[in-house]
Amino acid sequence: MEGDISVNGDPNNNQDSKKSETKDEPSQTVPLYKLFSFADPLDHLLMFVGTVGAIGNGISMPLMTLIFGNMINAFGESSNTEEVVDEVSKVSLKFVYLAVGTFFASLLQLTGWMITGERQAARIRGLYLQTILRQDVSFFDKETNTGEVVGRMSGDTFLIQDAMGEKVGQFIQLIATFIGGFVIAFIKGWLLTVVMMSCIPLLVLSGAMMSLIITKASSKGQAAYSTAASVVEQTIGSIRTVASFTGERLAISKYNQSLIKAYKTGVQEALASGLGFGALYFVVICSYGLAVWFGAKMIIEKGYSGGEVVTVIFAVLTGSMSLGQASPSLSAFAAGQAAAFKMFETIKRKPEIDAYDTTGRKLDDIRGDIELREVCFSYPTRPDELIFNGFSLSIPSGTTAALVGQSGSGKSTVVSLIERFYDPQSGEVLIDGINLREFQLKWIRQKIGLVSQEPVLFTCTIKENIAYGKDGATDEEIRAAAELANAAKFIDKLPQGYDTLVGERGVQLSGGQKQRVAIARAIVKNPKILLLDEATSALDAESEKVVQDALDRVMVDRTTIVVAHRLSTIKGADLIAVVKNGVIAEKGKHETLLNKGGDYASLVALHTSASTS
Repeated sequence: MEGDISVNGDPNNNQDSKKSETKDEPSQTVPLYKLFSFADPLDHLLMFVGTVGAIGNGISMPLMTLIFGNMINAFGESSNTEEVVDEVSKVSLKFVYLAVGTFFASLLQLTGWMITGERQAARIRGLYLQTILRQDVSFFDKETNTGEVVGRMSGDTFLIQDAMGEKVGQFIQLIATFIGGFVIAFIKGWLLTVVMMSCIPLLVLSGAMMSLIITKASSKGQAAYSTAASVVEQTIGSIRTVASFTGERLAISKYNQSLIKAYKTGVQEALASGLGFGALYFVVICSYGLAVWFGAKMIIEKGYSGGEVVTVIFAVLTGSMSLGQASPSLSAFAAGQAAAFKMFETIKRKPEIDAYDTTGRKLDDIRGDIELREVCFSYPTRPDELIFNGFSLSIPSGTTAALVGQSGSGKSTVVSLIERFYDPQSGEVLIDGINLREFQLKWIRQKIGLVSQEPVLFTCTIKENIAYGKDGATDEEIRAAAELANAAKFIDKLPQGYDTLVGERGVQLSGGQKQRVAIARAIVKNPKILLLDEATSALDAESEKVVQDALDRVMVDRTTIVVAHRLSTIKGADLIAVVKNGVIAEKGKHETLLNKGGDYASLVALHTSASTS
């Protein structure tokens, strides 16, 4: 049996290693107000209502200190029992009124900000996914990868939601408490307030340090748990590999190491919390001592009442503590602003090859004539490495053309250009004599079927995988495609037939079965052009024969381009083209090229000797 002709060498295949070498860049953020760029009128109303509620909720504590001072005066200034009861009853009613007002203010604050945060975060997630799906392939080559996209969808949007939801209302509430507390304190006793302000830096510093340490420790704990979860996900997702290498102990060991890190950060968080709260309450109680001592002097020397002294003490302490408690909100804002930068930049990005663009030509149908005319092309990630330099190839409608050549010669690049994953730097890619750029992208891709070397199946049923190839595919069309792809026999033998789940990445099917499902998916839309990118290279000889029989059946009456892997797949091709140094070195039929004794004959001789040695 004659051996392999080549394995495609796509220059983009090593992008992961390239991405891993990227240098650390300084973090960039968006202005806080930009987080609300995607708010609609209802969100604006919810934010307004939430802000009003937060202000009301914030000033409730300073107002309570005012009422508390009135209560002290009611006990101390009344001359008889009836007056005490009467005054205290009035003060008690004020507490009830304040409680009712605080209830509604808290309801408005939390409801408004949490709902609008959820709405806007969901909108951002939707827009981000929509934008990601809109991007051209070069975007994924250069700027991102699957893990990054999933991470932003699941992690960064929560940070953004936190920064523009509940934390905003909480921050407004605390600022209102701070301002309200000091306004009341200065009105009731400015001199005592000025003396107590000497304790504010210590209160704010102790509260802020505690919050920052707890936040940092919590973040490390979350990272450790995330690493542990990643170990579990990889282990369970690759359980066959783990089992085959008896890697269970190693997986457990890695998981335990992550848990140990999480435990240590939990201990640090507990210590920080204990020390922080201890320091905070130490300063608070010392402040009480200073305030009571100086307040007594004010009562004697300045004529302050006991209620005024108590009001000033509690108003100042309440206001200053609220300022220290605002640091977690500031941390959330900073995290949300940093998380939003990359997401918002992506959302704003308009790709050069736009799959959502509805402009462009749409014909009744196409014949399937393909021509690449003087194409010069290099991948966006390697602009200095020219893949094609004046590449020209013409394939008439209804014929089968095979591309052969050394690894890295650019065979699969032809497929990428015809699918318009990329545009050439110069030259033209023509279908029926019309430049590919002129067609509406979605429409022309519906006329092209692609079967890759590694079939990608989704974690759903066989029926759903085949139906993915055409919007609104009927059961009859799905069955017809399966018949043509030589897949119906093995599907019918499965207990659940077309409703059989293929497992993650099609793990429940063999290589040949997966490839035949992929072929059915490609032809369910009855494409005029069929692109086979080494469609049998990963299969054994027996599976290859079955799949090749299926391919021979689906290639009839279609323009087919085969990126060749084995001679058995291309001997009957109408045209064989040898790709070398960015151009077509020679082309013709199998026998003609063999007799010519050129590059194709050299490849055949090379791989024939390799397969027999």
